[in-house]
Amino acid sequence: MAKVGIIYWSGTGNTENMASLIKQGVESAGAEAVCKHVSDASLDELSGFDTVALGSPSMGSEVVEEDEMAPFVASAKPGLKGKKTALFGSYGWGDGEWMRNWALEMKEAGVLLVDDGLIVHETPEGASAEQCVAFGVKLAS
Repeated sequence: MAKVGIIYWSGTGNTENMASLIKQGVESAGAEAVCKHVSDASLDELSGFDTVALGSPSMGSEVVEEDEMAPFVASAKPGLKGKKTALFGSYGWGDGEWMRNWALEMKEAGVLLVDDGLIVHETPEGASAEQCVAFGVKLAS
């Protein structure tokens, strides 16, 4: 059974909601999902996951959250090299530039991205909630 680690940072709860919906999708596809806020995650546990999903909202001038998530990701990059990894997050303004930049940064570090990232404007609901669940199903395969 595949094991998917979902590690996220959330300020308003939107990215946390995305993480929960992705977890539902992973589990509905018959895989195991471990979902954690980045402050509760450790770099050591990344090696135990077949796939890792990292989530952060767009912050400031369209960047990944800088106090907890960005340092975790920077430290995790060597261990994620060649590992199936996905990025996700919510945004309230802009056009997703933070996700494009994050995906490029990860690809340049040799991380094997599932796709170019899943972004949701504000709260995941309706079609965007369904996208999150479908994303989880994709990560389980």
